Amino acid sequence: MSKKTPLYAKHLQANAKMVDFHGWLMPLHYGSQLTEHHQVRRDAGVFDVSHMTVLDLSGQRAREFLRYLLANDVAKLKEAGQALYSCMLNERGKVLDDLIVYQQTETQFRMVCNAATRDKVSNWIKKQAKNFGVRIQDSLHYAMLAIQGPTARDKTLPCLPPELQSAALGLKPFHSCWSEQWFVARTGYTGEDGFEVILPVPQAQSFWDNLLLAGIKPIGLAARDTLRLEAGMRLYGTDLDENHSPLESGLEWTVAWTPPNREFIGRDALEEQRQRREHSIMVGLILNDKRGVLRGHQTVYLENREEGQITSGTFSPTLGMSIGLARVPPEVHEQVTVAIRNKQLTAKVVKPPFVRHGKACIDIEPA
Repeated sequence: MSKKTPLYAKHLQANAKMVDFHGWLMPLHYGSQLTEHHQVRRDAGVFDVSHMTVLDLSGQRAREFLRYLLANDVAKLKEAGQALYSCMLNERGKVLDDLIVYQQTETQFRMVCNAATRDKVSNWIKKQAKNFGVRIQDSLHYAMLAIQGPTARDKTLPCLPPELQSAALGLKPFHSCWSEQWFVARTGYTGEDGFEVILPVPQAQSFWDNLLLAGIKPIGLAARDTLRLEAGMRLYGTDLDENHSPLESGLEWTVAWTPPNREFIGRDALEEQRQRREHSIMVGLILNDKRGVLRGHQTVYLENREEGQITSGTFSPTLGMSIGLARVPPEVHEQVTVAIRNKQLTAKVVKPPFVRHGKACIDIEPA
């Protein structure tokens, strides 16, 4: 049976179309995916992301443990509230999950992971933590909302507890603040500015109501996907999985190779792959032909050879054309061919992101 977030009744009141998403009943849209997409790019929208996994890690060796657990290095976190994006790898250097970790104190860290990986990741972390004496709490008593868009922060601030408003106003990107059980981070998954707010379940519905009264519109999973793909952000289970490394997923920038003596899970396998430089890479694609749409699992051809696959694809409402992410061989190509409905259509190779802060980041002229 699918689980329900604390805001399930609010979604029904807003006439949401509900779907099962990794075992959770979640809103796909509230009437129009296109309208919701533009709402976030032009104004502000709120997403219920209470299905995400929130883990609190504490202990004298918590930092040491996270430096071993993650491919990125939490030694980069120099102050309370600072955040870091990282992949968590298995021994083969493949991606178990991608996540954000926040430093609260020298011995207390908060980690937000994907909903689809909750059990796998929780079990993996607990297994790896045994030798470090780190306590791990899966915080099921929280709700989580993401408020995103160019006006999101201004509209959200008056809805926060008074004691948090000043701190939240001054937050730098990828930083957080908290008070009691409320936690506010200036992070997101849309390519727009905004907050992600973790709060106690009993206060979630009133906070949702206040956000809507402030002119922030509810946004479903469908628009969340087009927004994140325009921003070039990977989706676990689609662009990332246990069969591919960060190097094969366009996330080498998240791997901290220095200091060279830091041991982290998967490092040896990743170093070997890095040295060989024979692995596939991830690129962005823009379809030159307006008659088709890039979709996941479509085959990519280089010089008439079947050489790659689309991992994520969609029609970009902001750009008015089809975009996608694809895993292809390491050779640099300016153009590829994609098989769409028994036709071979050309696509231009670009470097993501496609859109940030409502503006095109790439040359959208056909190749």
